[in-house]
Amino acid sequence: MTAPTPPRPAHPPFWEAFLYWLKLGFISFGGPAGQISIMHQDLVERRRWISEQRFLHALNYCMLLPGPEAQQLAIYIGWLLHRTWGGIIAGVLFVLPSLFILAALTYVYLAFGDLAWVQGVFNGIKPAVVAIVLFAAWRIGSRALKNGVLWTLAGASFVAIFVFGVPFPYIVVAAGLLGVIGGKLLPGKFRLGAGHGASHAHYGPAVIDDDTPRLAHTRFRWPYLVVLLAVALALWAAVMALLGAPVLRDMGEFFSKAALVTFGGAYAVLPYVYQGGVEQHQWLTGTQMIDGLALGESTPGPLIMVVSFVGFVGAWTKQIFGPDALLLAGFAGASVATFFTFLPSFVFILAGAPLVESTRGDLKFTAPLTAITAAVVGVILNLAIFFGWHVIFPQASAAEPFSGGIAWFDALVALAAFIALWKYKQDIMKVLAVCAVIGLTYSYLT
Repeated sequence: MTAPTPPRPAHPPFWEAFLYWLKLGFISFGGPAGQISIMHQDLVERRRWISEQRFLHALNYCMLLPGPEAQQLAIYIGWLLHRTWGGIIAGVLFVLPSLFILAALTYVYLAFGDLAWVQGVFNGIKPAVVAIVLFAAWRIGSRALKNGVLWTLAGASFVAIFVFGVPFPYIVVAAGLLGVIGGKLLPGKFRLGAGHGASHAHYGPAVIDDDTPRLAHTRFRWPYLVVLLAVALALWAAVMALLGAPVLRDMGEFFSKAALVTFGGAYAVLPYVYQGGVEQHQWLTGTQMIDGLALGESTPGPLIMVVSFVGFVGAWTKQIFGPDALLLAGFAGASVATFFTFLPSFVFILAGAPLVESTRGDLKFTAPLTAITAAVVGVILNLAIFFGWHVIFPQASAAEPFSGGIAWFDALVALAAFIALWKYKQDIMKVLAVCAVIGLTYSYLT
C-alpha cells in the first residue's frame, strides 16, 4: 500500500516568510552549495512552499547570472511567494545578519589584532584559506573542464592574469566572445547542461507546484520593468550623491563594477577585488585580504560578503571621518560595499524572473557562459597561488619572490587542510576551526 498524498499546504503569510528569511540569514553557512541545500530542505522538502522542478528552474536561471546565486534564488522564491516586496525582503535578510556579524568581527580584528591570541588564530586560518581556494579551483575545474578546448581556455586565462596581469573583467569579456564563436564552430565542445539536472523527486503538493497557474505578478509587463529599472537607477544615483567622502564614492563605483563581473562565484571575483582594493586604491594589504577571506568563510551569508570586510578596512584605514570615529567609518565602508555589490542582484531577478517564468522547461547554459566558467578556473588557480605565495613566503617581494625562506608551519597546515577537504571531504567550517586551534597552540608553544 502506498502512503496517502499529504494535502497541499496553505500559502504562507508574509510575516511567516519574513521570519524564515531572517532565520536563513543567520544559519546560511557552507557557501552557495550549503545555502542552496538548506533552502531545498526547508522550502521543497519540509515546508513545501515550492516544488522540486520549480526550485530547479529558478536555480538554473540564477546560475546564469553574475552575483551570488544562493541569494538570488532566495529573491526569486520570495518574489514568487509575495511579489516584489517578498523578493526584496528575502534578499535583504539573506545578507543583513552577515553584514553586522562581519562588521563586528572586522572591528575586533582591527582593534585587537595585535593581541597574541588573535594573531595565533589567524596564523592558523591563513594557510587554511590557501587550501580552500585551491580546493575551489579543483572542484570547479573538475565540473567545468570537460574537454581539451575548455582546458586550453582555462590555461590561457591563467597565463593572462598570472603572467600579464590582465584585469579580470577583460578576461570575462574575452572568454564570453570566444564562447560565442566556439558555440557556432564547435557546438559540442561548448554545450553544457544546466548543471543541476532534472529531478523526479516529489515531496507532496506544494504551494507553488508544477501545475500551479501563473499568478498575475509573474507575467511580464513593460510598465513594471520600466519602473523597476528607473527606481534602481534612481536609488543607485541617490546613494552615490549622498556619499560625501571621496573614499566612499570610489567604493560605490568600484563595487558597482565588481557586481557585474562575479561570474563563477566569489572566488572568481576576488582577484578583481584584490586588484582594486589592494593595488589600485590601497584600502588594505594583501595579508589583510587573506584574513578577510578567512572571516568571510567563517560567517553566514554569501562568501562575496568579503567585500564588506574590504569596505570596513578601507574606510578605517583612510580615516574618512577622522581618527576618533574609526568604528563609524568602518561600518559606513562596509555598508557601502555591501549595498553596491548586491543591488544588481535584485534588478537581475525582479526584472528577469517574469521572462524566465514564461520559459519554464529546460533552461540550459549558453556557450559564452561555458567559456566564462572555464576561464574562471584559471583565475581561481591564480588566486590560490597568490595567496599561497603571501602565506608560505611571508618575507618575499615582487622583486625577490622567494626570499626570506619558507614558512614551513604554514606550508604543512595548508597541505593538511587541502587533504582534509579534497580526500576526506571535510566541512570547510570544521577545517577552519581545527586550523585556528592549531595556529593558537603553535603561537603559544613558540
